[in-house]
Amino acid sequence: MPFEIFQADARTILSPVSGFLKEAGFTHSLTPSRNCTFGCTYCYVPTMRVQAGLKPEDWQHWGQRTTFKRNAAGLLAKELRGTERIYCSPLTDPYQPAEDQQKLMREILRAVADAERPPEVFVVQTRGPLILRDLELLQAAGERTRLRVSFSVTTDDDRIRRIFEPICAPIETRWATIRALREGGVAVTATLAPLLPCDANALLARVLEDTDGPVVADPLHVRAVKRSGATTRQPALEICRKFGFEQWLDPNFQNQTLRGMSAQAAAAGRVFGWGPAGFGLLTGTREQTEAGGVYT
Repeated sequence: MPFEIFQADARTILSPVSGFLKEAGFTHSLTPSRNCTFGCTYCYVPTMRVQAGLKPEDWQHWGQRTTFKRNAAGLLAKELRGTERIYCSPLTDPYQPAEDQQKLMREILRAVADAERPPEVFVVQTRGPLILRDLELLQAAGERTRLRVSFSVTTDDDRIRRIFEPICAPIETRWATIRALREGGVAVTATLAPLLPCDANALLARVLEDTDGPVVADPLHVRAVKRSGATTRQPALEICRKFGFEQWLDPNFQNQTLRGMSAQAAAAGRVFGWGPAGFGLLTGTREQTEAGGVYT
């Protein structure tokens, strides 16, 4: 699918967080671009509109265009103070397809690795195998900060992946990327978010086999639980109705599924969490309490 790439200068690159990410223990977010060329059907970002710093052309043409913040790395070098817990990125995938041409994340990781005062925590959230291009820079940054890659695996069924996120890499490619990151000495978590239709027990069994450390999940956001702010995009809701996946939007079913996965993880001696508490596991800095495998 063709997309348009634009460039713009940002006034600042580190944004103090609130809400979900603040509850998770992060202090700042870093968003290298505006709009994401993965264009996933469920992505909550365009539902936030101006609250996500978007312009009408962004949410009206989601996935068809992106605007890179070309001065991001220079701003980061100036703004780092050494105490930040940074989540990169809540509003776009830093390794979206357009990044292949731009190589902006290379500059950002180099800024972290070379910083006089590197951040306390730097988490990269992605579903893009392109991240392996920057393995050496991830390793270098990991020597200066507590770096973790949160790699999104949404289902165990690639047919489901093709329906909900056709531009994204196949599921087996994602597992291969996770293994390559681990073998390269990069801390990596398989983040099951959003949790799409799947065999939840089989998916978690794969996570327990192919990763170590905490396990993070998050169901599809629905208005029945989240009354305001970000929610699942309409195309994904329509897909659920068309293919009979409505139960994956039901809060009771979501909660039952997550608690079953939590018990399965606990039996394997692993910590499992969802929501802000789950994403807080990615920082590796907060005191962790286990209650049946759930981080609270």
